Amino acid sequence: MPKLTRYIFVIILFLLLVAVRGFEDVLFYDPYLSFFKNDYLYIDHPRREIAKLVLNTTFRFALNTLISLGILYLVFNDKSIIKFSSLIYFVAYVGLLIPFLYFVINPRQEDYYLFFNIRRFLIQPIIFILLLPAFYYYKLNR
Repeated sequence: MPKLTRYIFVIILFLLLVAVRGFEDVLFYDPYLSFFKNDYLYIDHPRREIAKLVLNTTFRFALNTLISLGILYLVFNDKSIIKFSSLIYFVAYVGLLIPFLYFVINPRQEDYYLFFNIRRFLIQPIIFILLLPAFYYYKLNR
């Protein structure tokens, strides 16, 4: 694939990541979006449907993962990086979903900071932000 085409696709995929973030209120069910903006100071926890929340969080994680893997593939053009990244995403999903479920089912105010950060790893492309420079550094030193 020509470099210009790859750059255009990378820009489009980055814009998709921005769109997922920008339209999160419309696209996903997440009562914690408004809760962590200000409500956590005044109420114990928001009303939530646990199954719907977990499914929407999973969908958002999968969407961010697919877009991120697409960017990684276009930037590095290396299938082994994609396989390794997929493994990292899978382990991260399983490893983060367990405490996420615990905090959703057993909300306690003293756990909000930890819950907020675990949730952030699930709904935002933070893993991608860590992987992109890591693989760039790996490629430089190979």
